[in-house]
Amino acid sequence: MTFAAAATYLLGTINETASRRLPARLERMRAFLHRLGDPQNAYPSFHVGGTSGKGSTATMIAAALSASGRRVGLHTKPHLSSMVERARIDGIPIGEERFAGVLEEMMPAIEATARDDGRPTYYETLLALTFLYFAREAVDVAVIEVGIGGMLDGTNVLIPVVSVITNVGLDHTDVLGETIEEIAADKAGIAKFGVPLVTDAKEPALSVIERKARESGAPLVRVESHTNVAVKDGTPYGQALAFETMSARYDLELPVLGTFQRRNAATAITALELAPATLRPSAAEIERGWARLVIPARMECFPGYPSVVFDIAHNPDKAASLAESLQEEFPGRRFTFVVAIGESKDAAGVLDAFFLLPASFVFTTFSAVGRTPSSPQRLVRMAQARGLSARAIVDPVEALSVARREGEGSKVVVVTGSTFLVGTLRDWWFSNVLTTAAR
Repeated sequence: MTFAAAATYLLGTINETASRRLPARLERMRAFLHRLGDPQNAYPSFHVGGTSGKGSTATMIAAALSASGRRVGLHTKPHLSSMVERARIDGIPIGEERFAGVLEEMMPAIEATARDDGRPTYYETLLALTFLYFAREAVDVAVIEVGIGGMLDGTNVLIPVVSVITNVGLDHTDVLGETIEEIAADKAGIAKFGVPLVTDAKEPALSVIERKARESGAPLVRVESHTNVAVKDGTPYGQALAFETMSARYDLELPVLGTFQRRNAATAITALELAPATLRPSAAEIERGWARLVIPARMECFPGYPSVVFDIAHNPDKAASLAESLQEEFPGRRFTFVVAIGESKDAAGVLDAFFLLPASFVFTTFSAVGRTPSSPQRLVRMAQARGLSARAIVDPVEALSVARREGEGSKVVVVTGSTFLVGTLRDWWFSNVLTTAAR
């Protein structure tokens, strides 16, 4: 099997809504993995869920573990450029040829599962491929990000050493529930007996998580009770932070932006301190690992005239965090936003956060199998109803080019919203702007 054939097969399994809420879906995942030899049980794991910040928190945990000399698998979703990004070992994605080879090895189990339990979905197949790849490569530990929710997510087959719920906000309401309490109950479904559960969630989600933790017998640890964070003078396009816990002090130079990354870092430190002693990195190892931290498309800034920021903010929580961080990092500056939002997302909730900033808007679209973008004209009307400058440009590259021309001087261009838009324009940026500048 070639990588092209593997990608074509997987894209053919995409179905946005198929059986997401059916309990049988998780049972299918268990049966599927059992046919593969239960690879998810071949190594200890950290299980990271939440509405926002779970990808960054998982990446931080993995970076600290790698700095301690361990061979670390990392699974996050969605990917920006290629499916191979979902299965990384020590930061390096699985190679395309290996990806295709592992999928080919899985085909008998896929066919047997399809016959008896229903065909595994795109997400389930990629997740199982990741688990199997990590087992074949004999990783020392894996860090696994939850897909959607928790209770019925395919990752909930894990019995991890530590579970994490970063926070709870309104996202995937068509699947998880329409209230914070309903969504929190679903996310808290990852709680396991005897496994520490770390959370930075606030009320009203916190009370739900506390109840679910008691019911499941999971010791609950609140980040704000465990870890204190102080901001120090840092370098441009990074931040210096001091963390104190009951057992250690950490002086960190993080080469990433965003006020939200401070809470993610505190959550990651809490989770690492609760890990078994055989896995726990030292303070020096965490400091070393995070000094070279790279988190693509999470307030990822490329300085220039204008500066360009890439950030996936496709729900109201992420958008509010991005808006706060932009104000802190670029005080007194104006912004030009390039935005596309999926039709299933809360566009009004996302845009409300950006509409509070001194900004103009270029709304665009994206192309992705199984996903439908909101009409850019509809988004323009929402902005203009608030008295803001906005235009619709269907082609994403043209939208970014127009925003950059409008943003010459002191403005900052912010590419945000859908993962598919940010991934597409980030790839274009690396191929056409950074490559040209390097010549």
